[in-house]
Amino acid sequence: MKDIRGIKGKFYIASLIEEGEYEHQDFKFAVSDARKIARSLSAFANNDGGRLLIGVKDNGAIAGVRNEEDIFVVEQAAEMYCEPPQEIKVTAFKAEGGHTVMRVEIGRAPIRPVHVKETGGELRAYYRVRDENIAAPPLLVRAWKHASGNEGSIIEVNSQGRMLLEMASDSDGVT
Repeated sequence: MKDIRGIKGKFYIASLIEEGEYEHQDFKFAVSDARKIARSLSAFANNDGGRLLIGVKDNGAIAGVRNEEDIFVVEQAAEMYCEPPQEIKVTAFKAEGGHTVMRVEIGRAPIRPVHVKETGGELRAYYRVRDENIAAPPLLVRAWKHASGNEGSIIEVNSQGRMLLEMASDSDGVT
């Protein structure tokens, strides 16, 4: 495995890290599980897009990525574990301490839902709420499927809608 060569971006990466994790940005310390990465990609694609900063711990500390194999795992997550497969853009940056941080960008999916092929073959869609990926409730998945191919927004989630999505993700279901 050879090392990743990143473009200069110490201050750019520092400014992204300063923003913290939120609806459109997630930090990943390491890329060890393609399905876990696919869940984040699904959540961003089902929302309005976003970016992963790989090689950054949850507290914002830069750990860096190991080598080019990390890029392969991220591409595998997008192509093999997302249904339908998703396009991503990966850029490596040289950050503080000479570490390399990968920025993985994914746009809003033109056709939703984007599912993750879970262990056992189950398909599950995810959605991003604040700094968490949550399993999309069945009603939301049905709404995406119903609106598939239509232009514009399916729904606009206000604060009450976000609260409902959070309640649905925190429990075994909503009655």
